[in-house]
Amino acid sequence: MKPTSKLGVLILVAPALLIYSFAVLVPFVGTLGLSFTRWNGFGTPEFAGLDNYLRAFRDTIFVSSFSHMLFYIVTTLVVEVLVGLVLAGFITSNRFMAYPRVALFIPVMLPMVVVAVLWGAVFNPDYGVMNQFLAAIGHEDWQQIWLGNPATALPAISLVSGWIFAGFYMAIFNAAFARLPQDVIESARLDGANEWKLFWRIKVPMIRQISSVAMLLCITGGIQGFDLFYVMTNGGPYNSTEVPTTYMVKAVFRDMEIGFGSALSVILTIVGLVIALVFRWWRNSRTLDVEY
Repeated sequence: MKPTSKLGVLILVAPALLIYSFAVLVPFVGTLGLSFTRWNGFGTPEFAGLDNYLRAFRDTIFVSSFSHMLFYIVTTLVVEVLVGLVLAGFITSNRFMAYPRVALFIPVMLPMVVVAVLWGAVFNPDYGVMNQFLAAIGHEDWQQIWLGNPATALPAISLVSGWIFAGFYMAIFNAAFARLPQDVIESARLDGANEWKLFWRIKVPMIRQISSVAMLLCITGGIQGFDLFYVMTNGGPYNSTEVPTTYMVKAVFRDMEIGFGSALSVILTIVGLVIALVFRWWRNSRTLDVEY
């Protein structure tokens, strides 16, 4: 059999295709089917037509959860991707940053639930480090019930996410900077470019493709965000940190509305696909797919 024959290609991709079908396609088709039913997990599902979808679009909590998700995505693009980019630029220009680089990456390796519990203690209004620090520097008026205030709960969760994943994007950008041709960088230095201009005008434009990948990872991660929201606030206070994933889990496991939860899952999947397509169009329009 020739290596380039269609049968040979099919044999090679068949195992991966079977795993993908079993792990992704079959569950999605099942979820899509359940989204048109009323079912509490027992007995026989009852066909409901489009009622679950109409209910979802009339549900103010579910609709507002997308605005919370959008805020989280935009904020994490700054506190994760942008901060990671700046950290990578700093450590690549400083030969003594090997150990701090490892320390910055450690939060990525910690279990998300553990991080959420620890930061919940940091933001505790009674004994938390945040309020204690504000009191120590003489700003008691800045003290807050951080996770119990609708104005500060969502920014606090976004800040924790940045603390976790900034080191992850730092590692990605650091690897990208290490691949840059040194002759271009040395030529810029000889022309009088300082480290700041060298970073923003030479290094960053040369890793545009990696930057677009990092942004896409951050966006898709924001759509799937669940752990921090569920453990730190459980969608509160007053649904101010409710995101589609937490609301969907509550509908399925708390309210036992499998059909409605399936409809929410399908809607979230479609929104994610639309966002990915829009991002791809924007990337192509900005010519970010140039390979170096």
